[in-house]
Amino acid sequence: MSRNVRVIGGFQTDFSKNWAREEKDLTALFTETLHGGLEAVHVNAGEIESAHVGNFTAELFCDQGHLGGFFTAAAPEMAGTPAMRHEAACASGSMALLSAMSEIEAGRYDLVAVLGVEMMRNVPGAQAAAFIGSPALWAGRECIDVKYPWPHMFGKLGEEYERRYGLKREHLSEISRINFENAKRNPNSQTRKWGFDEKSFTSDDEANPTIDGMIRKHDCSQITDGGTVVFLASDAKAAEIVARAGRTLSDAPRISGWGHKTAHIGLNEKLDESRDAEYVFPHVLAAILDMYRRAGIDGPAGVDGFEVHDCFTPTEYMAIDHLGITAPGEAWKAIEAGDVALGGKSPINPSGGLIGCGHPVGATGVRMMLDCWKQVTDRAGDYQVENAQRFGMLNLGGSATTAAAFVLDKG
Repeated sequence: MSRNVRVIGGFQTDFSKNWAREEKDLTALFTETLHGGLEAVHVNAGEIESAHVGNFTAELFCDQGHLGGFFTAAAPEMAGTPAMRHEAACASGSMALLSAMSEIEAGRYDLVAVLGVEMMRNVPGAQAAAFIGSPALWAGRECIDVKYPWPHMFGKLGEEYERRYGLKREHLSEISRINFENAKRNPNSQTRKWGFDEKSFTSDDEANPTIDGMIRKHDCSQITDGGTVVFLASDAKAAEIVARAGRTLSDAPRISGWGHKTAHIGLNEKLDESRDAEYVFPHVLAAILDMYRRAGIDGPAGVDGFEVHDCFTPTEYMAIDHLGITAPGEAWKAIEAGDVALGGKSPINPSGGLIGCGHPVGATGVRMMLDCWKQVTDRAGDYQVENAQRFGMLNLGGSATTAAAFVLDKG
């Protein structure tokens, strides 16, 4: 029988920070992330028994691979600690989480660090778009001669919803508005000081210009520098660590459910495969249903809120119905009713999500898990969901090729 996996806390860097502008490199970002986490959870680096890092494209942005060795570079006490890197595009952090969980479940280790990191603002915007484009697409087969690959791809997802069910611009705009509004409450979000006016979430070509197809500026997640770390522990180790700060095991909620599915790398292939299906991405639905089943809950009514992958507004639109908040193609109902807003029945992205909080690609899955921990331990501050006992997350990689879902449970 596998053991419980608990989250004892962690740390997130300020996602508004431009590290290259401050003449700091990936090593500095990694080091601040790790030490911020160690201090936050009252753990010494030498206690860490295993370590995992999620990262997508450090080779391209920073000319740096082999990131497992950064743990010892950042904390010499970790010399000899087994460490490894994981990559699955925007779901890289979740792959690191899944691997760390399996080590604790199997009884190999009792305390494991999971760190996600990405430095992406050290090159011009067009170059950044290229660096995060081709590697996660089907290289040489998708988005050839497309300037901004990902807005193009997720615009096609929106077009598929429009074709199957109908889709209104104002519903995507409301997703964007909610996420930017939530981000203003988050002291670590990239956009917390951004200003908007009444035209920002409209089809005004000056205030909200078109990027590609139906995707406009404020439909997009951010190019972000950032790191996040969480620490996973067995029951016994979690109880020992939280006691140091005079806390109880309720401050180390357990990961009660998870799901992980991988589909064809090509978007057209995925859409063709689901042509006659009820849901646009059946594999994403399957990952979510696995999460609910393992957590022993029937669906979204058993979860107090979600952090979801809103790389673009159509992605969150898709997540709403795949999570079961609405029937397929009816996400607009939850948006119009205010169900997904902070204070609604199924709040989504209280942190601001990828659109508002920021999207350092390899760190996003880890950041989502940290925000779930904040919610169920009543540490989310101004973006706290009242009396949250159970929080879910959905992290996607590429054109939803990789899907990973988790539930964090205070019980």
